[in-house]
Order: sequence, then C-alpha cells, then structure tokens
Amino acid sequence: MAVFTPLTEPQVVELLSRFDAGSLVSLEGVPAGTENTTFFVTTDRRELVLTLFEQGEHEELPFFVELLDYLDEHRLPVPGPLHDRDGIALHALAGKPALLFPKLPGRHPKDPNLAQCRELGDTLGRMHMVSRHFPGHRPNPRDLHWLLPMHHKVLVYLSPQDQALMKDEVEIYQESLGNAPDLPQGALHGDLFRDNTLFDGDRLGGLIDFYNGCTGDLLFDLAIVINDWASGPDGRLDAARHDAILAAYLARRPLTAAERNAWPMMLRLTALRYWLSRLLVVYVDPPAHDLTPHDPEQFRTILKARLEHGALPLPEVNE
Repeated sequence: MAVFTPLTEPQVVELLSRFDAGSLVSLEGVPAGTENTTFFVTTDRRELVLTLFEQGEHEELPFFVELLDYLDEHRLPVPGPLHDRDGIALHALAGKPALLFPKLPGRHPKDPNLAQCRELGDTLGRMHMVSRHFPGHRPNPRDLHWLLPMHHKVLVYLSPQDQALMKDEVEIYQESLGNAPDLPQGALHGDLFRDNTLFDGDRLGGLIDFYNGCTGDLLFDLAIVINDWASGPDGRLDAARHDAILAAYLARRPLTAAERNAWPMMLRLTALRYWLSRLLVVYVDPPAHDLTPHDPEQFRTILKARLEHGALPLPEVNE
C-alpha cells in the first residue's frame, strides 16, 4: 500500500475549503506508487488527485509547480496544479507538503501500440520545443556528474564482469559526452516511463509525475523514453515502436548534428543510469517504506543489448 500518511475526511474538507473546487464527496487512497502518498478526491464538482510528498528535497517543489503551470499554459497534457483563492498551489497537510491536481483520463499502457507510440513522440516533441524556453532551473540530478561518484558505491555488490562493465562505461561516457559539443537544453520530465503516462484508448490523456523534472539535455529525456517504450524483454529495440516514437518526435523537433552523434551513447548512458539507481535502492539506500524495489537486471539487459547491437538508424523525416 502506497498510502504512507493516512488522512481523515475532515483534514481534506479543510484543505478544499481554501479552493474553489467543490465539497468533498469521497476520499480514496491509491495503492500504486513508490515515493509519495496519493488519494483520489471526488467533490460535487470534479475529480482530483491529492499528493503528499513523503521524501525528496521539499524546497525544490516550487520548481515542479512552476514547470507544470508553464506546460499547462502551453496546452500540454499535464496535470496543472490547482491554486487556491490566493493563487497558492503548495500547501501543508498532516505535516507534509501537498498539491491538488485534476484527475486526468486514461490508464498506463503496459504494451503500447504504434498509435500510442506516435502520440507520445509527438507530445514529447511539442513539450521539448516549449520547455526550451522555461525560465526555471534545476540541475539534472542523474546525469554524468552523478554517475561518476555514485557508481563506486555499488561495485562491491557486482560480479567482476559487471564491475568492469560499469567502470568502462562511465569512463567512456566521460570521454565522449564530457567533451562533446553542447547539446540543446530545456526542462525535462526526467522519468517518462509508460507508467508515467495515461492513455484513453489511443489518445494521450496526460503526462504525470514530474518529480524527476529538471533542466538538462533534451536528448537525455528522449533516450529514457526509447529505452523504456521500445525495448523488448531481451533489451533489444523494437524497430516499429522506435520509429513510431522518433518519427513523430523529429517532426516536431529535429535533432542537431551534435545530438545525432551523441544519440547511441546517450541510450547507453540512460540505461546505465537506471541500472545504477536501482542497484543503489537495493543495496545502499533502501526505501523507507516496505515496498519492493524495481529490478536492476532489466536495465543491465538493456545496456548489454545497446552494446551488442548498437542504436537503430534514426528515421528520416521531411523537415
């Protein structure tokens, strides 16, 4: 159960009284999730999502609020947070920072079809075109600068072969990406897995959970998407899904020459990023709550597949 902080109906009634969102009808805890407490809140006027932030740097929450407000203003399908009658979005509830969001339509796609892949690629391309101009800034907490010190913490838990693999990869990234030309920057989602999207049939209902949002290489965000959305169980890329996402994305935001050169390495870097972060949760910094961590092996498999088979050709798009 992912309701780490229980709430009573009177607590939520008092919170809602500050907003122009109607009166409470029902309150339901949401079992999904690994970091924050989530409730579905139904009022006599609308359906909402209430999130209590259990961990992380709370002083960074204004960045996420401002980013979601900005993307919502540009008509991206994101849950723009509700603001109270005084224009304030971020509140405290049960001693935790709290935000109210509109409940967006749809479900997480477990096995996305090509229409859903195209919709995702188109929306991410639109988001990146807009997010390049977002004035807020939060450094990417999981980029190459994070990999360099953090990979040492898990080496003792790995086989000699995996130790060598991880150390060699980090060294290669440092040489190739550390000295590469600057890549286009903007605000990123930072964790756009399938379970951070909602689809109503083939229509994208929303991009959710921006709490890994940051400023960084737009290519980093795109590589995270391809590694999750277009990888098979053996880690190899599914050409149809890969091309559907990228063709739609590139029609919105063509890659620069530097990005095209960095693309195969960025796929490897983001695969190792998730292999390492999951190893850290398993061995070094287990979750505060009784939850099963994600399996690190999935992204080791993806990384090995990228090394063995490389990147697929980027689809041609008429610009």
